[in-house]
Amino acid sequence: MAAPVYPAWVSRWVSGQWRQKKRPPAIRPTRPLVLANKVANRREQAGEATCITEMSVMMACWKQNDFSDTACAEEIRMFYDCVAKAEKERKDQNEETLSPRGSLTSSKVNKLLRRFPQITRYV
Repeated sequence: MAAPVYPAWVSRWVSGQWRQKKRPPAIRPTRPLVLANKVANRREQAGEATCITEMSVMMACWKQNDFSDTACAEEIRMFYDCVAKAEKERKDQNEETLSPRGSLTSSKVNKLLRRFPQITRYV
């Protein structure tokens, strides 16, 4: 028994070729397609803790010497030196424009967008 022969438009309709000739739907945005003049404030990720070993050595010394600062003066000085060095590194890092991940922070982006606002009209 032979298969039935259908007209050409039926085979095009079944295979979906008739849809290719239609235009894609027009996309109408709900808001204008321009950048905003500010970005959302994002909390920066906290860095890893610094001077943990110095702090633990200092606390162990305090525990051994009944919390006497005079007996643990060297450990306390080492801890404060480490904290001062970490603060200096953090301050130097904040002066750089890029974060460790290689992107700008939201406050710096907002500052740049205030300096260079979006053009909303043509002159």
